[in-house]
Amino acid sequence: MIALLFRLFGPHHRKHIAILLAAACGCVLAGGAAFAATQGKPFTTGVYWAVTTATTVGYGDVTPDNGAGRVIAVLVMLTTIPMLASVFALATGDAAAARLRRILEMRNKFPEGQYRLVIGMSDTVPAILAELATAGVKVVLVADVDPDSLPSEVYLVRGDPTDEAILRSAHPAGADQALITGQSDGDVLVSAVLVRKLAPDLQTAALVSSPSIREALADLGIQQTMSAHTLVASALAKSLEAPHAADMLGQLVESNAHRLAEIAAGPATVGRPLSAVRDERDGLVLGLVHNGKFSLGLADDPVIQEGDYLLVAEADSPPISSDGRHRAPVRSTLEA
Repeated sequence: MIALLFRLFGPHHRKHIAILLAAACGCVLAGGAAFAATQGKPFTTGVYWAVTTATTVGYGDVTPDNGAGRVIAVLVMLTTIPMLASVFALATGDAAAARLRRILEMRNKFPEGQYRLVIGMSDTVPAILAELATAGVKVVLVADVDPDSLPSEVYLVRGDPTDEAILRSAHPAGADQALITGQSDGDVLVSAVLVRKLAPDLQTAALVSSPSIREALADLGIQQTMSAHTLVASALAKSLEAPHAADMLGQLVESNAHRLAEIAAGPATVGRPLSAVRDERDGLVLGLVHNGKFSLGLADDPVIQEGDYLLVAEADSPPISSDGRHRAPVRSTLEA
């Protein structure tokens, strides 16, 4: 029963349940010992009496014979019974809340259409989820976290992200992109192996710090690997080289006046150098994506090939969804 309670609730409720159960057990043992000492009975009989009293069973086969025993009985009833009642109140309250969420269809309906898949929970994931929710992007999160700590727009698949059955329930093959994180690089690697097994063609990025894990992920076909700490350190280092570099990076990722998009090269751009397209196209062409790898095109002037993508920053606002929020752009085709 205790193990079942712990599996049903999140860390916050588990802590409360553990404290209440520990206090109740302490009261039962202390009350049983005091009862046995004042009534001249064995310790086991005292514990038996305390348990039947605390659970309100009260068989009546063991009762206090003097005033001291009655005082102990009162203390056991006034302490242990409310503690156990609180445990079951938490259980019924959480069950009622879960049923209410189902009735209101809160976090219960799997997203329809395109959605992003985020696997695992690291320090940067809450900020990532908040940004995606603000942009109106549908997100499915696979992590063992409290649903109440997430934006309401995020659909949670609660469980261990290194468990294949849990990942399968997130339908990775239906996602358009995935981001894999974790408490350790080892967890990221395990999740990446499972994602490659369940959705071999899914465009996937991973947050890792170990070079060896990056190599292993590259062998799995995951080329987009990064470290949040490395990105921050590199941005700060560049700001020392050029004082306003950090401002430029901040505007690229934070400003609502433009959007970033990967646009597929159309027939009009294939076979032409990147510099020519940069001169003709409105907006800022940041670089070229060829075979899944990004290039600024500064050291050379790559020729755009079929299947390449241009990474561009456009001044136009992103499309507005039905709920009034900005939608994140998806890949489209560059026709001119």
